Amino acid sequence: MTAIHSRLGCSTISFRHQPLDEALATICELGFSEIDLGALPGVCDHVPYVLDEIAVRQVAATVAASGLRVRSINGDIGDLNAALSPDDAAARRRHLDMLVALAAETGARALVLPCGALSHDPLVSLDDDLDRVADELVAAAHVAAASRVELWTESLHFHRLCCDIDRATALTSRFGAEVGIVMDFSHVVASGGDPRDFVARFGPRIAHVHIRDAVPGNINLSVGNGAVDFAGGLKALADAGYHGHFSLELETRDITNDDRPAATTAAARLISELI
Repeated sequence: MTAIHSRLGCSTISFRHQPLDEALATICELGFSEIDLGALPGVCDHVPYVLDEIAVRQVAATVAASGLRVRSINGDIGDLNAALSPDDAAARRRHLDMLVALAAETGARALVLPCGALSHDPLVSLDDDLDRVADELVAAAHVAAASRVELWTESLHFHRLCCDIDRATALTSRFGAEVGIVMDFSHVVASGGDPRDFVARFGPRIAHVHIRDAVPGNINLSVGNGAVDFAGGLKALADAGYHGHFSLELETRDITNDDRPAATTAAARLISELI
């Protein structure tokens, strides 16, 4: 069997049906040494949404006991294109502070935040909403930097405000190097885009890459069951000088949970051969 490439990790979202300690044990047993830690309410409950100092210590201790390195915390602090009351803004800042604390405590390189609400429709206008998302991301980047944590965003997310490559381009034009870009193959293809086009537009700014298969309109497919050209996309990344890491984020719905470890192993083998 091909060894798992040292730059390939596994998101705990891939085993979101298991409690955190069991998911980490499964990922270890499959031969990975690195994870992205899922902290997405409604998607992955491995990190409590109501996050305080005690919860940060508990999650960090569970991760430390696994022996796995953490590449990033994949989190959510609410709809970044939504105007908030002072109380809600303070609550968002507390949540951000705790996620940054968790990233620092686990040794994660970065905190990842979304590119807007789970809707394609702007709350005010597209330009106004993109301005607000960019401002929130930049502000979060400064908070994270104070704890020596980077701030990344999944700039193209098929289900969120920045649902295609044009909106992703419009968003990223509004901030600079303080915010890194996460490329997700599945979201690019589900939106009707081409991973090679994404790399051509954002190559030097790509900080991390998520791996999952897709077809137009559907992001939830196991690697090999969709239309993603991983060979072409990974070659484009290499040609662009990408030296970052990759993570299998297999929040898939085309296999049973019992089949998930074997599907993850098969995906790791294929992607490791292509990196």
